[in-house]
Amino acid sequence: MSGHSKWKTNKGKKMAADAKKGAAYTKLIKEITVIAREGGGNPDTNSKLRAVMQKAKEANMPSDNVKMAIKRGTGELPGVVYENVMYEAYGPGGVAVLIEALTDNKNRTTAELRNVMSKKGGNMAGAGSVSWMFTKKGYILIDKSQAKEETLMDIALEAGAEDFKADDKNYEITTAVADLEKIKQAIEAKGFKWLDAELTMIPSSSIKLAGNEAKQLLGLIDALEEHDDVQQVYANFDIPDEIIEQVNS
Repeated sequence: MSGHSKWKTNKGKKMAADAKKGAAYTKLIKEITVIAREGGGNPDTNSKLRAVMQKAKEANMPSDNVKMAIKRGTGELPGVVYENVMYEAYGPGGVAVLIEALTDNKNRTTAELRNVMSKKGGNMAGAGSVSWMFTKKGYILIDKSQAKEETLMDIALEAGAEDFKADDKNYEITTAVADLEKIKQAIEAKGFKWLDAELTMIPSSSIKLAGNEAKQLLGLIDALEEHDDVQQVYANFDIPDEIIEQVNS
């Protein structure tokens, strides 16, 4: 299981019912607004909007919030104009970090993220420094208790999945960007549920970290993800389970 996916999944369980739900709603509202502005407010014709609306539903976000965000995006209601920005950086141990942000003030966000980096042992990098290591893919994570490996592998590959992996606890399914929704539906139709299903950036290689360096990197990623303008953080680390569980606890 990829390091950052493991970190997100463990952290997600911990955060599910805590006070950070409000921050998650804020990030989803920004994302819905931008996607509606770029592709229109009809989820039937805007697949990105359909996907993020599903994400909002899974986060138990009130439907009124979703409707208002769509209307701000389509211009039916006044609202802030957000800009998509991708930052590139290096973390402790030379780990490559991609930071996806939505901001109404790029200069402010850049300065704030640079400050987070300097405090947490990372540093910003120029455009193209690390992005070449990542490829955008669909990603589905399923607990092993849900299904036998052969059964789930057959479903996923028949629906068009590119890759299927298993570790001690989970199955990981990788898909082309355009095929994610189709494969999710095929899995759901057989009665299985996922821990995570999203578009993500998958690294071509990973860097193993342990000890204080690993904890420092997880602290950096945590601080970046807590920033209001940051939508996603991707990194190519591989950290032992016990350290991830220790930090999460």
